[in-house]
Amino acid sequence: MVKVSTQSTGGWIVEALEPFTDLVNGERVEVKQGERRNVAVNLLYKRKGLPPIVPEHTYELKMEKKLKKIIDEKSKSGET
Repeated sequence: MVKVSTQSTGGWIVEALEPFTDLVNGERVEVKQGERRNVAVNLLYKRKGLPPIVPEHTYELKMEKKLKKIIDEKSKSGET
């Protein structure tokens, strides 16, 4: 995993968030954590992260609060 520091049309400067092995001109190079490298844009893969899963009981509590709020609003306005 890397963090993009600078973006340009020619390449991006990225900082390694964890150590990994890179291939440069057919040779394996060990990249240390925190090291910066200039990388061509087409060599990077963006990974989309998913939001954490909401526990079911949290969802139920949220919906219960919404329902109570709706009932209170209707009772205050005089509707049944």
